[in-house]
Amino acid sequence: MTNHPKHGEDAHGDDDEPGTKPFGPEVAALIDRLVGAAGEEIRQAGGTHRHASGRRNSLVEDMVRTSLRLLGDGTDLGQAKIMERAMREMRNAYKVFNGWKGVRKISIFGSARTPEDHPDYAAAREFGRLMAAESWMAITGAGMGIMKAGHEGPTRQSSFGLSIRLPFETNANDIIKGDAKLIDFKYFFTRKLMFLAHSDAVACFPGGFGTMDEIFETLTLIQTGKSHPMPVVLVEGAGPDGHPKGFWKRWETGVVHNLVEAGWISPEDTSLYEIASSPADAVDRVLRFYRRYHSSRYIGDTYVVRVKRALSARQVEQLNDEFSHLVKSGSVDQHLQPLEGEDDHVHLPRVAFHHTKRGFGHIRRFIDRMNEMPDEATA
Repeated sequence: MTNHPKHGEDAHGDDDEPGTKPFGPEVAALIDRLVGAAGEEIRQAGGTHRHASGRRNSLVEDMVRTSLRLLGDGTDLGQAKIMERAMREMRNAYKVFNGWKGVRKISIFGSARTPEDHPDYAAAREFGRLMAAESWMAITGAGMGIMKAGHEGPTRQSSFGLSIRLPFETNANDIIKGDAKLIDFKYFFTRKLMFLAHSDAVACFPGGFGTMDEIFETLTLIQTGKSHPMPVVLVEGAGPDGHPKGFWKRWETGVVHNLVEAGWISPEDTSLYEIASSPADAVDRVLRFYRRYHSSRYIGDTYVVRVKRALSARQVEQLNDEFSHLVKSGSVDQHLQPLEGEDDHVHLPRVAFHHTKRGFGHIRRFIDRMNEMPDEATA
């Protein structure tokens, strides 16, 4: 399972690890000079290093130190190859996605076996088209079936493809093939990380083991707070009567309700997904999630929710009354300026509280409650 990087949690260098002896001054100085010289060479060549921060340089130095420690860890050739390839895959994927920062994206999961005349294929194509009309981009696994439908709707221009090399599935579909936004992966774990690292929402269509893995990976990361909250909508095509065929209702009854009844998940965890009645309904549910909510992060134990429009004092008090169980100490408060330690989206108001770091299904309900509140005067 891959942790999501969007909470803004700080990384720690190897020298902070208990029992790890720091490199001596000679090696430390070499690393510092190496990173500085590489950055200057990239800057002179017109690269993006000119925008680098001191913190980013420090993290690069940490990665160099971590790599050098492999020389003394007993790491064998196969292990070193996996780590090197994984780092290379992640770097390449981030480089591609960085060209579309600030654009909302949705991952579309579903079976590669869905034929093009199937109602689920038509639904995925229509869903992607509708999301593109709202200026969203689609991310799929770049294969056939639902993945191709998820590209066909928004078209190549608004699509990313994250392909995985398998013995029996090696080619990208003809919509995304050859595009600069097609990224090839050897490892599932780096590929899954990139899906969720760049998604603002997830849409799941019927599928097999791979689709179920992607659904549960997404839900587990949100449930445990390892991913930022996002809408997860379950969608399918219509039957002859014009209504959904019931795939997701059967899944909910046979899997999710069974888990709740056994006590393996909490009742509020069912808030982490929604079953849509149609592609248009799925689009509405995704957009509704971002009606007021913008994004969130942690600063220590303080959960900071950035909102597009401020709440009134009365509405903040309502949140305190309804969600006190999420607050470890203090209260839910609104801030019209960034909190100390924040340097992004500084123009947005914030709602923040000292979080218990439990019950992320309730966090979803907290966001839904804010989104449904009408705009009121804040003076």
